[in-house]
Amino acid sequence: MRQFLKISLLIIVLITSCSNTNHEPPVAKVIPQKSIQHGIELIDNYHWLKDKSRTNKEVLNYIEAENKYTENMMKHTSKFQKKIYDEIIGRIKKDEQSVPVKIDDYYYYSRNVIDKQYRIYCRKKESPEASEEIYLDVNELAKNKKYCSIYDVKISPDHKLLAYTLDTSGAEKYTLYIKDLETGKILAETISPVGDVTWANDNKTIFYTLEDKTGRSYKVFRHVLGNDYQNDELLYHEKDEKFYTWTYKTRSRKFIILGTDSKTTSEYRILNADEPFGKFSLVQKRIPGHEYSLQHHSDKFYIRTNADNAKNFKIMTSPVATPSQDYWKDFLPYRDSVYVSYSVFKDYMIVYELLNGTEKMRVINLHTSDDFYVEFPEEIYTVYGGWNPEFDTNFYRFEYESMITPYSIFDLNMKTGEKILRKQQQILGDFSSEDYKSERIYAKAHDGKSIPISLVYKKELYRDNKTNLLLLDAYGSYGDAYDPYFSISRLSLLNRGFIYANAHVRGGGELGKNWHEQGCMLNKKNTFMDFISCAECLIENCYTEQEKLVIEGGSAGGLLVGAVTNLRPELFKVVIADVPFVDVLNSMFDPSLSATISEYEEWGNPNDRIYFDYIRSYCPYQNIQPQDYPHILVLAGFNDHRVNYWEPAKWTAKLRAKKTDDNLLLLKIDMSSGHGGASGRFDYYKEIAFKYAFVFDIFGINM
Repeated sequence: MRQFLKISLLIIVLITSCSNTNHEPPVAKVIPQKSIQHGIELIDNYHWLKDKSRTNKEVLNYIEAENKYTENMMKHTSKFQKKIYDEIIGRIKKDEQSVPVKIDDYYYYSRNVIDKQYRIYCRKKESPEASEEIYLDVNELAKNKKYCSIYDVKISPDHKLLAYTLDTSGAEKYTLYIKDLETGKILAETISPVGDVTWANDNKTIFYTLEDKTGRSYKVFRHVLGNDYQNDELLYHEKDEKFYTWTYKTRSRKFIILGTDSKTTSEYRILNADEPFGKFSLVQKRIPGHEYSLQHHSDKFYIRTNADNAKNFKIMTSPVATPSQDYWKDFLPYRDSVYVSYSVFKDYMIVYELLNGTEKMRVINLHTSDDFYVEFPEEIYTVYGGWNPEFDTNFYRFEYESMITPYSIFDLNMKTGEKILRKQQQILGDFSSEDYKSERIYAKAHDGKSIPISLVYKKELYRDNKTNLLLLDAYGSYGDAYDPYFSISRLSLLNRGFIYANAHVRGGGELGKNWHEQGCMLNKKNTFMDFISCAECLIENCYTEQEKLVIEGGSAGGLLVGAVTNLRPELFKVVIADVPFVDVLNSMFDPSLSATISEYEEWGNPNDRIYFDYIRSYCPYQNIQPQDYPHILVLAGFNDHRVNYWEPAKWTAKLRAKKTDDNLLLLKIDMSSGHGGASGRFDYYKEIAFKYAFVFDIFGINM
């Protein structure tokens, strides 16, 4: 009878734990799932939370309980959240407009309207002063929907048709629509799930990529308007699951490009854009480890390639008639210390040269070979290309920002070198860049490497003061550069005495390809050790102290903060994990998930014992220990197919069962969004305000 009562009580606890409405945290039930990998038994007590259908009522009840618990624990900050939200959006000019871009006889731009969540796409014919034509109002598409995202927006060459892709789930499953801009009607053909779309020059033929069930774009079809899309001709099928495929048109408008690549290897095919029923011809067949891309110019292609061990890439040329590698010739020879990318126009080439973590912009005259570098006023900044659809032009649009300079749009006269400021993000209120300071310092890693850290804070802040609050952020994966950027919401941190620091750890691309390679595969732990070294450096140099240190990371950056929190939990006061990739080992064993197979080239394939052991040794979910942890806020999107909701949910459940402290551990899963969070421009800032309120509350900040 006693045993029966124990079982009965246990059942009651398991049922009620998922519908908790008080201030006691939900306790996820334990259902051990056992598997054997390489002779090692793995036990996953929370595997039951993984529901690919997203319909399991027991799972939904548990998520509801977690969300309710978080709501209850944060309820006392609701007014403060609104205050933070109001001050953030109070800095935003609500009715801003983008800088028009001239394409043929039209000026294209988009604008926001006061109190509207989404952009309105517009154009004017022949003159910027002409009457406005709205060709796509995303607010109309978003009516009665909790989520709305536009991905591809492509106008036909004759400017009479619009192709756009739309997702209203947050799962990044986009549907292609065609709109007749003369009648305003949506054509009958809708195709899903589509990756991208490219118009041929005949204004009636489009090329689009179709996605498989994992979200991988793997097939290219040709569609003629008016025909049944189910009869569309399959032009290319990428069968290697590491590779994704896509299409685009060259800036010269002469070629349709069909590209396919993995994280380490590329392959391209070309088709005359005037002959949409022709056959795509191969440029250079794939060779493992060889990455290249191409841009068209007259009778040649300019090719960016890592051939001949040019890890940071060089630029070569090939004849259009014989584009294979046998005919490639050096244009810009390889320099080991400089990571290059480029854009080609009729008379000029723009070359971005990344050297020691700083992007230089170089202009080359393609006829005379004369060149010059564009000067920028700050030492720490970010510069990148804007929308430049026209081939025959002397003007290049680029975008510039820094931690203290708002997002700015310039037109560069490539002939004279003159920079023309077209627009700078307007910050309402009493903002002045002069009130803030940015700087870069370097931390010494465990192996002697110097790790850059970009910082920003108010000038009035006494920097050599360990009582300063500091938020340390990083990413460190895929070779993606986490460049210094301006944030309108970050001002709410800085104005309350925070220092913001961005650690440029290995695994990212801030210092070129070698920087990435030193932080991926069997070098991945360098990413985590670099971050710890950055935190220790900031403490040792009196920027902050452990009890004042907040860390944040999203997606693969969530893997980073999850790993370092297991390794050095005492080093951090607060952890914010946004859509965190924390169940690496289990996810990499599931090839049905988005990007798993392609990411074998980033993390390694755990079916190979050496990678299994290595991933297992750092995976945040696998390495949770019975120890004290910092305060932790975990944020996720229920419809996220990049980092599925069950990763942060399982991680939270296991942390709650293992940790030995009374610090806050909150999980908030947005039931209507995906990897990028809320889609509306104002709703996004509600999420930021929630995060800030969580942090401020812990430190007793309530103003």
